[in-house]
Amino acid sequence: MSAVHFSDQDFKEKVIKSKLPVLVDFFAEWCGPCKMAAPIIDELAGEYKDKVVIGKVDVDQNQETAGKFGVMSIPTVIMFKNGKEVDRKTGFAGKAGYEEMLKKQL
Repeated sequence: MSAVHFSDQDFKEKVIKSKLPVLVDFFAEWCGPCKMAAPIIDELAGEYKDKVVIGKVDVDQNQETAGKFGVMSIPTVIMFKNGKEVDRKTGFAGKAGYEEMLKKQL
């Protein structure tokens, strides 16, 4: 299962209003560390599919959302719960780093 993609248009509906915690990977196609994170994010989306929503935001195509959350470097992964940011990791954190974020919210 792969991560869902969020856009400026649907971010509020799919992330802020979500009943489940949401892990969002802010990335760009040209970013090397983002490419390392992508298969891990997709893998976690499958492993946590009924407990957490896991998705991605392409910062080049969705600059409004990236700007709103102060994403200055990528990859930046932000965990949301009840519509609020509860955790953030900037730079490639590896599977263990992302799992730690998920487990803290479950």
